[in-house]
Parts: sequence; structure tokens; C-alpha cells
Amino acid sequence: MISDITIGQYYPGSSLIHKLDARMKMILVLILMASVFVCKSFIALGVCLAFTVFVVILSRISVKSILKGLKPILVIVIITSLLNLFYGTGEPVFKLGFIKITTDGIYNAIFMSFRVILLVVNGLMLTYTTTPTSITDAIEALLRPLHVLFKLDIHSFAMTMTIALRFIPTLIEEVDKIMSAQKSRGADMESGGLIKRVKALVPVLIPLFVSSFRRANDLAYAMECRCYRGGEGRTKMKKMHLKTRDYLSLSAVLIYLAGIILIRIFVPSVL
Repeated sequence: MISDITIGQYYPGSSLIHKLDARMKMILVLILMASVFVCKSFIALGVCLAFTVFVVILSRISVKSILKGLKPILVIVIITSLLNLFYGTGEPVFKLGFIKITTDGIYNAIFMSFRVILLVVNGLMLTYTTTPTSITDAIEALLRPLHVLFKLDIHSFAMTMTIALRFIPTLIEEVDKIMSAQKSRGADMESGGLIKRVKALVPVLIPLFVSSFRRANDLAYAMECRCYRGGEGRTKMKKMHLKTRDYLSLSAVLIYLAGIILIRIFVPSVL
């Protein structure tokens, strides 16, 4: 399960999605996520699903990688489904005491589950096709107005966010190694109740914290050796430029969003 977490990983490629400017990619992802919340009918959700599949195909990211990215949120999807399943209105199709399941509840459970999945897939498209350095530059560029207006240290914020995102796969790999080492010494982490499993994680968390602090210290030392003093006065090796494909992609996504809004206006809601 730990090895299946792919958040923060980057898959090199030469697809259209990979070639888009990182700033534009972040804006497009935000629009796509907003479109998922705009959906109030299965027709609109179907359009969202079709467009997301189209984006995945353009990115040339394997279906296996997408499924691995979705696996860790399976519990969240199940909990979301169950919560919506029991809050429907109308005549119940199943009733047991105070528990009742209605047709509306079933529709809501399916609808919300697909909504969560689409949100995660759109987020994965950003991290899978964009390098951590590009994400840092994009965040810094998009938040620059806050630096001008409120004198906020945007560079440090962007750097912190990117380092945190970059170290997720590293820490996951570290957890996997520690768990394998503990199991080879006879530790039982897969049997027993919930409390016993939580207690079994203590021998994993302690060396993980020690390793994390060591990595953080090494990173800080390496940055000092390279005379890193923040973003003031720094230049960039690769300057970001918006190209024709970026503007065409933005136009396509805006047309798609307009279609979702029209569907919301003219098609009855299921929620």
C-alpha cells in the first residue's frame, strides 16, 4: 500500500501536457477542479469524465500510474459514498431500523464518488507532468502580486511547498524500507485489531522522524554550501514563456467550462 502512493512523483515525457507552461498548467488544473464542483447532474459529470480521460490520453501517462495514484484515496471515496448513501430523500428502497437507503441516496453516493476521483486525477496530472522546479517557479510567478501588494515572501513559500511535495515519494520509500526491516526482525504489522496495528507503527515512526530530520539538515547544509539566500536578486536558468499551445489549451478549457455551466443551467440537478 505504501509503495502505491505516487503523490509528488514526476513522469518524464514529451506529450502536449508536459510541454505546457507550468503557470498555465496550474491555472488549467484549477479550472478543471472548479468545473467538477460546478457539475450538478450526471450529464455534466459525464462531460467532466470524458474531458479528464481526454487529458490523460494527451499526457500519455499510463493507466496503471493513474490507478496507483487513486489507490490511496480509496478509503476516502468509500467513506464519502457511505455518508451520502444514507442521506437521500424520498421512498426508501432498503430500510433497517433507523437506517434507510433511497434512490436519491444511491445517486448521490455514485455522484460524489466520481467527483472525488475526478478531483484527484486532475491534481495528479499536474504533478505527474511537471517537474518540482517548474512548480516552484509557477507558484512564485502566480503569487507575485501578493509580494508586490503585501510584501509577502512568496519565494520561500513556493520553495517550502515544492520541497514538501518533492520529499513525499522519498519519505514513502523510507517508510517501506523501515517496515521491511522491522518485518525481517519478526515485527507483526498486519494482524490484530486497529489499536494493535497503530502500536505496531511506533517502531516505524521513530526511525522515520530521525531520518527526516537528518535529510532536512543535509538539505539545509547543501543549500548553504551553494550560497542560497532566498529569492531576492536570483535569476533563473530557464525562463517561462507562454506559447500558442498554452493559449489554445486555455481557450479549450474555458469552452469546456462554459459548456458545463450551460448544462448546470438547463439540466435538472441530482443533488
